[in-house]
Amino acid sequence: MAGSAKGDDESLVTDINVTPLVDIMLCLLVIFMVTTTYVVADSIKIDLPNAASGETTTPSTIAIMFTKERKLFMNGEETTEPALRGKVREEVAKNKDTQAIIGADKVVSHGEVMHLIDIVKIEGITKFAINIESEE
Repeated sequence: MAGSAKGDDESLVTDINVTPLVDIMLCLLVIFMVTTTYVVADSIKIDLPNAASGETTTPSTIAIMFTKERKLFMNGEETTEPALRGKVREEVAKNKDTQAIIGADKVVSHGEVMHLIDIVKIEGITKFAINIESEE
């Protein structure tokens, strides 16, 4: 056997050691998994061209904010929970693809944020995002 303690140098190495190959493949797999899950959320600023035949579209995103004083805002206007439900219902009736951006102060509890998510989901919004501030 090759590499034995007896010092038998006349036998040939006939086995392939796949341990280094497995190590390299696992390392490449980890690198691939890390790089494919990296999502860049920064936007690119561009100047859009003008067109005479362009039409305006109604915005399909609503912003819901909840302050530390427990005040609820929708698109910058203060509202109540029942009024919020009605406004969200109206927006969904206008456009089925309406999205919501939900923002809350740091001191607001997780349960209160989940309650806002439940409200928008019950009223028909299926796409929503949680608003955060970058740590740059």
